[in-house]
Amino acid sequence: MRDTVHHPLFARFYARMSVTMDAKGGVAAYRRELLAGLSGRVIEVGAGNGLNFAHYPRAVSEVVAIEPERRLRQLAATAGMRAEVPVDVVPGVAEALPVKSEAFDAAVASLVLCTVRDLPRALAELRRVLRPGGELRFFEHGLAEGRVMATAQRALDRTVWPLLFGGCHTARDPLAAITAAGFEVVTRRRIRIPETGPGAPTSPCVLGVARRAD
Repeated sequence: MRDTVHHPLFARFYARMSVTMDAKGGVAAYRRELLAGLSGRVIEVGAGNGLNFAHYPRAVSEVVAIEPERRLRQLAATAGMRAEVPVDVVPGVAEALPVKSEAFDAAVASLVLCTVRDLPRALAELRRVLRPGGELRFFEHGLAEGRVMATAQRALDRTVWPLLFGGCHTARDPLAAITAAGFEVVTRRRIRIPETGPGAPTSPCVLGVARRAD
C-alpha cells in the first residue's frame, strides 16, 4: 500500500542532518527542555527518526508516536526499542490521528508543524485527542520577526523549499496557529538555531507549552 507521505531522499538526508544538529547544534538540549516534567500517556506527531524518545521522563507511561514516512518510521521503531519508556510507533498523519478522543495527557509537536499539509486540521486533531486541560508541548521553527528574513521565507515557500525539504514551509506562524486552534499558550520562548553564526530560513524557532482551552 502506498504511503500517504513519501519522501525517501529527504528522509535519508533528515536522518543524518538531525543527528548532527542534536550533537553539534544544541538541539538535544531543546528536546530535553521540551519534554521535561511530562507524565502519563503522550502522543507525538511526526516523530521522525525518534530522537525525542531518549529524553522522555520515566513518569511517562506510554508514548504513541505517529510517523507517516516509512523510512523514518523504521528508524523511529528502532529508537523506540532503546527508550526507557514504552514507545509504540504507528503510521498515520497529524490531520487524521488513529486514536480515540481525549485519550492523552499530553501531545508533542516537534519540528513537524512546518510539514503538515493542513495545519489547522492537524492542530484540531491534537486538541481532540487531549484530555481537558491536557498540554501541547511544541518546538517549531517558523516565521522570522525581521522583515527581510520573513520576505525571503515567503518567497522560498512559494518556490523550491517545500520540494527540496519534504514539504517543509518556513514562513508558518506556529504560535498564531496554536492559539487559533483553541489552545492557551502558557509559556513560550524564542530561540535561534544555531545560536551563533550564519542564519538559515529555519533558524527562528519557538519552544513552549500550551493547554487545551475548554
